[in-house]
Amino acid sequence: MRLVSDQSRQREYVREIASKRDDFPQWYTDVILKSEMMDYTPVRGCMVIRPYGYAVWERIQALLDVRLKATGHQNAYFPLFIPEGFLRREIEHFEGFNPEVAWVTHGGGEQLAERLAVRPTSETVICTMYAKWIQSYRDLPVLLNQWCNVVRWERSTRPFLRTTEFLWQEGHTVHRTEEEAEEETLLILDIYKDLIERELAIPIITGRKSEAEKFAGALRTYALEALMTDGQALQAGTSHNLGQHFAKVFEIKFLDADGQLKYPWQTSWAVTTRLLGGLVMVHGDERGLVMPPNVAPVQVVIVPIMPRETRDRVLAAASDIARSLGPDVRVRVDDREEQSPGWKFNEWELRGVPLRLEVGPRDIERDRVVVVRRLDGAKTEVPRGAVSRLVPEMLARLQQEMYAKALVYRDSRTKDVADLSELEDFLAAGGGFARVGWCGGDSCEAEVKQRTGATIRTLANEDPGSRRCLCCAAPAKQVAYMARAY
Repeated sequence: MRLVSDQSRQREYVREIASKRDDFPQWYTDVILKSEMMDYTPVRGCMVIRPYGYAVWERIQALLDVRLKATGHQNAYFPLFIPEGFLRREIEHFEGFNPEVAWVTHGGGEQLAERLAVRPTSETVICTMYAKWIQSYRDLPVLLNQWCNVVRWERSTRPFLRTTEFLWQEGHTVHRTEEEAEEETLLILDIYKDLIERELAIPIITGRKSEAEKFAGALRTYALEALMTDGQALQAGTSHNLGQHFAKVFEIKFLDADGQLKYPWQTSWAVTTRLLGGLVMVHGDERGLVMPPNVAPVQVVIVPIMPRETRDRVLAAASDIARSLGPDVRVRVDDREEQSPGWKFNEWELRGVPLRLEVGPRDIERDRVVVVRRLDGAKTEVPRGAVSRLVPEMLARLQQEMYAKALVYRDSRTKDVADLSELEDFLAAGGGFARVGWCGGDSCEAEVKQRTGATIRTLANEDPGSRRCLCCAAPAKQVAYMARAY
């Protein structure tokens, strides 16, 4: 009876995940719910990030935090509530965010004299403090970052990808010259790219945003774009050169070495928990998550195959193997007795654990361990004494293979497109990144968006050569990557 029950439950597991090929949106929702990355709440557009999902975010935090601190950035924290007058002082910024702002109008049962915005982003409140702290060129640069939550009242929400409340880090720096600010903006772009490609195994295209797509109030916005396996793009992060706009609005001035009072140059930049959604969509398969080893909460799961008469011996062997892997490998021994090995295999596959080690009485007799790769299901027998050496090598190889696989897919779905008709055909066939010529005109950009739903994701640092604008056929001034996007 137990065997029949377990087989039934395994079939139920797979049946409850929609087909990735046939229903990508439902597949995505099923996977993040069934793997216990998140859950819905009674609050519209807000989610609980469950321990397994939050552990991934903690890994991303740790890996990014060390990179930021290595380049001189420090962490700080600024208020959640921002007076309405602060937002209104930079009108372009205010108009860009106002439709998404949640307002606090009452406190302690009394109406507030001035509404408070629940932080949609922190430029205005941080600039208010910078005006107080910065007096001299000796106070520069200021390189601050904060890890926090923000609220944006989205009309349509989707877990991790677009939610009313989400987690992020936001960096805010102040510099003496435009050159220093631009250098900082591009440095952060490189740090983000290294993080996402090296640790999350997601290939990235970087470039500048068009004027229509840039951050409200910025001089220039640079973005990191990734391609999901449904052919849509995901903006994985942004880095903004804010110029002197906010400095002038908030009266941030410093006395330079030449005795002149000047406005500094600023940047801001961020990545968010939408990276978790990107991770799922790029690497996941029909059986659930596939976790890159570098950010996997559990890199190795050991499943003991333990008949009652050899239970203690098998558990002791599993524990010894776990200890042999040392503190640098995140390993778990699944010693639950109420579930069968087959059930455990299925559950850990759903959660995307990179390597599964199987240990049973026969394995102990042969002094061997069975290693199963989540990426492709390949099984290998390795000597028990070699596990501590071979497993880290296998994890490193898996990390590289996952990036290479995603890169092959991204490149296979990137195509040179000459005109609007060809773009429509490309999108109808599944989409991806369309590399196009663009005249630089706002009207052409708007027409393409209205007609196809595709937007300029980044402007490439490439010579357009003989390309022509995909919309008006005028000589192209720039090469753009276009896609439909989340």
